[in-house]
Amino acid sequence: MQVVCEVFHKINFPALRQRKERKKYIIMIEWKNFDELASVKKLSALAGKVKLKEVMAGESGADRVKKYAVPMAEGLCYSYAPKEVDDDVLAALVELAKEAQLSDKFKALYNGEVINTGEKRMVLHHLTRGQLGEDVMADGVNKRSFYIEQQKRIADFANDVHAGKITNEKGEKFTTAVQIGIGGSDLGPRAMYLALENWAKKNNTFLMDAKFISNVDPDDASQVLAGTDVAHAIFILVSKSGTTLETLTNQSFVMDALKKAGLDPAKHMIAVTSETSPLAHSDDYLDAFYMDDYIGGRYSSTSTVGGAVLSLAFGPDVFARFLDGAAAEDKLATETDPLKNPDMLDALIGVYERNFLGYPATAVLPYSQAMSRFPAHLQQLDMESNGKSVNRFGEPVNYKTGPIIFGEPGTNGQHSFYQLLHQGTDIIPLQFIGFKKSQLENDVTIQGSTSQKKLDANVSAQIQAFATGKDDENRNKYFAGGRPSSIIIGDQLTPETLGALLAHYENKVMFQGFCWNVNSFDQEGVQLGKTLAKKVLAHETDGALKAYADIFGI
Repeated sequence: MQVVCEVFHKINFPALRQRKERKKYIIMIEWKNFDELASVKKLSALAGKVKLKEVMAGESGADRVKKYAVPMAEGLCYSYAPKEVDDDVLAALVELAKEAQLSDKFKALYNGEVINTGEKRMVLHHLTRGQLGEDVMADGVNKRSFYIEQQKRIADFANDVHAGKITNEKGEKFTTAVQIGIGGSDLGPRAMYLALENWAKKNNTFLMDAKFISNVDPDDASQVLAGTDVAHAIFILVSKSGTTLETLTNQSFVMDALKKAGLDPAKHMIAVTSETSPLAHSDDYLDAFYMDDYIGGRYSSTSTVGGAVLSLAFGPDVFARFLDGAAAEDKLATETDPLKNPDMLDALIGVYERNFLGYPATAVLPYSQAMSRFPAHLQQLDMESNGKSVNRFGEPVNYKTGPIIFGEPGTNGQHSFYQLLHQGTDIIPLQFIGFKKSQLENDVTIQGSTSQKKLDANVSAQIQAFATGKDDENRNKYFAGGRPSSIIIGDQLTPETLGALLAHYENKVMFQGFCWNVNSFDQEGVQLGKTLAKKVLAHETDGALKAYADIFGI
């Protein structure tokens, strides 16, 4: 499938008016609920206007593929031809973006405004990979300089490990890095590691094996440790607060295993944490590397949380290339024209599907085995960010917010849940990701085509099959079509393209949160269960909670 794209390389009221004064500009930001925006009425009138089965058939479909595509960073391209949009819908979405002040709010965010209203914090994950605007000062330091300093410390540490300057007790090199963390301390870094593992092996930058322990289920840590030479392993404990129950429990599990092997845990562990946490200045670790409260866990892959394990596994230069790709996509996200801003456009089309077409979920379908855990990371990124029923000021909203996110790599998903996607009663928008070349480029020709060509043929066919369906008198074999999708296409999955993909989805979630007027940067929904679990362990329960605890013998 040919997509024409120019390549790019490298205080508590919902309508509160806030005056944002800057050195060179003044922004008047108004935080309105989604249903207060005038453009919402126009979009409601347009809903259902575009019939995919008709517009994606024949030459009209080919014309759409050429027309509805926008370049991303690092040679990627966002193609949205199989979406239920036309020029009228896009024009209304542009109005929505302007009315919701998406660009102005992004500018306020990266210039250090307190965007995380729930926790009264700035949101600075973009600063971990580049300076988009003015200097941001907090805690008496320049935050960009702080993040660069921590990345340099990690780079120096990783280089010393690789050179054998930092070793185990016997003076032997470490060969394995094991990350201990949960949620954003696991899902993002694990997905990024798996995405680059084969690329690094092909390009001779695979320096250490990496493994991950996340679940408090003892079988998780036991299985990882059973397959690890602990004498030559360095463990990365990741907890911003230094108090995460699951992570500290797994730390104790690992420390016990090291002691049983006759090893000193302090000679095998580093910490990634905040400077104010109890882990920050402890003799229990070889060293500690810092993050801060302005980086949410699910947005932390480009911080020290991802930097430590990826720099140890692949080298600091590869991690730097990953950051460069994310920074390049962030730069595109500052474009004020939504039709030239792939991150904002993807977000707006997603809002249109959720709020005007009534679609409850989105499937993320990378046709790349290397991205096998990328959908799981996006599950947390999207659902933890925008799974909210109150606005950024704590007031209930009367409209739908974040969708359900799920996915698997192709072609595995085709033999799993695609049945429901094709013929189920719910229409679920699809987001495909595909590459023209594999990472290892180790392929064979069978029946006239390579494995990679077969993979790309499958994703091309699925896009068209979902859009246009198939008529058949046998209702079992009838496909209604009209199932919308988009695809991000690239040449190959590399550190740069992975960084750009990660930033694209982070920015998409941010823009959607701005549209819905929710706080995409706190996650109170994960706290209640943790609080009750502590009560169960402390035997401070009654009623049904005590009954369930009794069943488990707690």
